[in-house]
Amino acid sequence: MAALQTAAALGFTRVSLASAHAAEPDAVESVPALVVGSGYGGAVAALRLGEAGIRTVVLEMGRLWNTAGPDGKVFCSTSAPDRRSMWFRTRTEAPLATFLWLDVVNKDISPYPGVLDRVRYDHMSVYVGRGVGGGSLVNGGMAVTPLQSYFAEQFPTVDTAEMYRTYFPRARSMLGVNTVDPAWFESTEWYRFTRISRKHATNTGLKTTFVPSVYDFAHMQREAAGTATRSALAQEVIYGNNHGKRTLDKTYLAAALGTGNVTIHTLEKVRSISRAPDGTYVLTADRIDDTGTVVGTKEYGCRYLFLGGGSIGTTELLVRARESGTLPALDPSVGTGWGANGNVMLGRANHLWDTVGENQSTMPVMGIDDWANAANPVFAEIAPLPTGLEHWVSLYLAITKNPERASFTYDSGSGAVRLGWSAAQSAVSVGMAKKLFDRINRANATIYRYDLFGSGNKVFADDFTYHPLGGCVLGRATDDYGRVKGYPRLYVTDGSLVPGSIGVNPFVTITALAERTMARVLVEDTAP
Repeated sequence: MAALQTAAALGFTRVSLASAHAAEPDAVESVPALVVGSGYGGAVAALRLGEAGIRTVVLEMGRLWNTAGPDGKVFCSTSAPDRRSMWFRTRTEAPLATFLWLDVVNKDISPYPGVLDRVRYDHMSVYVGRGVGGGSLVNGGMAVTPLQSYFAEQFPTVDTAEMYRTYFPRARSMLGVNTVDPAWFESTEWYRFTRISRKHATNTGLKTTFVPSVYDFAHMQREAAGTATRSALAQEVIYGNNHGKRTLDKTYLAAALGTGNVTIHTLEKVRSISRAPDGTYVLTADRIDDTGTVVGTKEYGCRYLFLGGGSIGTTELLVRARESGTLPALDPSVGTGWGANGNVMLGRANHLWDTVGENQSTMPVMGIDDWANAANPVFAEIAPLPTGLEHWVSLYLAITKNPERASFTYDSGSGAVRLGWSAAQSAVSVGMAKKLFDRINRANATIYRYDLFGSGNKVFADDFTYHPLGGCVLGRATDDYGRVKGYPRLYVTDGSLVPGSIGVNPFVTITALAERTMARVLVEDTAP
């Protein structure tokens, strides 16, 4: 499959910012189909529309990450962040705030349209990727298919057998999912930290399981052997990977551009959605430059509109449209059913003889699977903490079966959309994670780390999520295929369809649901 750079060379990418700035501020572009966002759901929509011969424009608020910085790299590392790291910040905002209670994790940076954003609400913040490829640029690559019974529980009106027979395999194939070589895993220094956590889980009577990834493990083995440029083995992950990772710009989006029917416009943030008298949709987008300054406003008209801006982006757009009156017939359930996939991060302090290794891969490959425990279901990925020194820390991202959900509300005065998540709702996830890891600590005579999440000896980081889900739940705000109720030819294809929890890292589920939507829509809705 051609890389995105090849597609760019063939002329399938957007005009340059310089030429875009010369356009009239009130210029209107009409296209058959518009896709908002280039993350997993948006990328699927773009490819399948392009393959169907439908001219499509993708609007992405981030930039195209294909230009090297002064260091010769496109992305910076986690340990040496610069302006490329975060979306218009003066300081990085990594999940870990401190180490040994010292403020040594985050760094001062210059504002720039960086690749990672932390969107803050009261009591909860959400990590999202900014750029062509969305969250695929900044996640840990864990390509997990959820337990079939739990998927059926969350989506009772979806044909589960068809999903697992057709759409999950299709998604995994397109995403380039692969698994680590077990023999190499057992011998390499780069996964000693995982083997130590596995030992402690086994001592507790808990099951661990390998998880697939979109990182190319053959490339990682070459990194370890010194025959390939290091990326996962060079502390690259949350601010992007320069090598080895099969991000959407190398898979779905490259294929979409290769159809010749898809164009991606970058640094354009959709501000509003309305509907014209003829039934077409009208989007207003602000164009920004590298300083964040709005340099123009563009209007787009389309017959088919696909929203793939993620749980936060899509839900905010639709809630604003309903409450401001531009799409007043949107269902009352739009903006409800939001959850954080039960995310909680924590660390444990190991004994001196249980070293986790100076060298750690940034790509997780194993999780503690206690989801079958009906009294306290938890799946906990064994996370890396690569610092280049021995620190005896075992780090985890726990995914709990938290039933709490929140809603978005609109502030008519400011035009802001707010999330009504509370600290008490996060405490439910903390309680579930604590039950699991109290067991592990008792079985291994270990304790929690108190120095990783800021002052106050905070043990459980429950105020952020990597996995925002819900807001436009499938079968409630939409029909069973993501068609938005009340508005023909308006579709949702992203994580806002998932009702707050899926039990594992969600991007494979989002991709598979988008494949299912596009297969149905292209047959039923796009006839002349």
